[in-house]
Amino acid sequence: MSMATLWRASLGLRTQLEALVGSGVGAGAGPVRAAPAAPRPQARGLATDSGTPEVDCVVIGAGVVGLAIARAVAQAGHEVVVLEQAGAIGTETSSRNSEVIHAGLYYPPGSLKARLCVEGRAMLYDYCASRGVAHRRLGKLIVATAPGQHEQLERIRAAAAANGVPDLRHLTAAEAAALEPELSCTAALLSPSTGIVDSHGLMSTLLTDALDAGAALAVNSRAVSADVSGRRKLLRVEDAQTGEGSTLAARWLVNAAGLHAQAVSGRMAGLPPSSVPPRRLAKGSYFSLTGAPAPFSRLIYPVPEPGGLGVHLTIDLGGQAKFGPDVEWVDGVDYSVDAARAARFYPEVRRYWPGLPDGALAPSYAGVRPKVAGPGEAPGDFVIQGAAGGHGVAGLVALYGIESPGLTASLAIGEHVLRMLRGG
Repeated sequence: MSMATLWRASLGLRTQLEALVGSGVGAGAGPVRAAPAAPRPQARGLATDSGTPEVDCVVIGAGVVGLAIARAVAQAGHEVVVLEQAGAIGTETSSRNSEVIHAGLYYPPGSLKARLCVEGRAMLYDYCASRGVAHRRLGKLIVATAPGQHEQLERIRAAAAANGVPDLRHLTAAEAAALEPELSCTAALLSPSTGIVDSHGLMSTLLTDALDAGAALAVNSRAVSADVSGRRKLLRVEDAQTGEGSTLAARWLVNAAGLHAQAVSGRMAGLPPSSVPPRRLAKGSYFSLTGAPAPFSRLIYPVPEPGGLGVHLTIDLGGQAKFGPDVEWVDGVDYSVDAARAARFYPEVRRYWPGLPDGALAPSYAGVRPKVAGPGEAPGDFVIQGAAGGHGVAGLVALYGIESPGLTASLAIGEHVLRMLRGG
């Protein structure tokens, strides 16, 4: 298979992408929209002595994090190819989440999640404003629904302050009700830095930036194996539609395959298997509010639960209210929504919104969160491994467990990975 075939040229897609980004199409239409693919028509890799095309960097995975990495590396002057096994960018975790810009409240001080979320949030607001990506700084209330949860609110406030988020405000029940009359709580924290973003518009814009900096995107292209033992990383790539194979070489390799990161690393010769953390999957279902407008003007979150942030209420850019995700530990990726799970949502939501009408929740969509810690274990941090202190393979960066707040942190992760590749 030629590289021109591998970097499939769908000439009309770039025009479609630019039209979508320019018009803001997709904002508020729901998270499970696949951002369009827009591969560059020409192959730019230089052939090596063996005839294998070689580029500076290959990024495996075209979700929001992979695209942010590709953008950072390409804008730094390096030749980048992004491989995506699906037929479009951002079809999995990046498309199946709450689309929230997190402030950085919950994560242990000093963790990668804390640092990259706080850095990434500031970068993301600036980026969206400058590039015209639809977003809104709505604010969020984290609510205690019983006096026994007040201590947990204080722990969240202390962690937020330690993470560099000083703008949390403690509210009494009366103060919270003055802001949101439908809300029932015993105390709350107001986070004015929390917001929402059109994740699909964000991914399309990141892709545009990467392409404009000279990157190339190959959709329907699965990295079936790699040899990372030498200076040049050799990848075997398979066309997901035809099964045709090709070989590609790179000086740097980034595994940003999300849900599939462990499987991709498991097919890398020269990578110590002991360096690959276990994969734990937490499915989360969402239900939309029907027959009534959104009851709140801000996002409403209960205190966190094991494995997630609780069944919270978010509002998309179109004004649609939705509830979720819940936490269901699973062994594989399954995006079906069991309508019967609504029975569990009603009592959870009514703790902070007693006015939720019977029959008002409709199945919407589901996502699966890639985690490195399972039920009964301490929450895991982002795992971003390089050679130093990680797997020991120069020129390789592998990312695991990039769940929430990965969307918020995506731009900061891109810069972080670039520094790692450059040895910084």
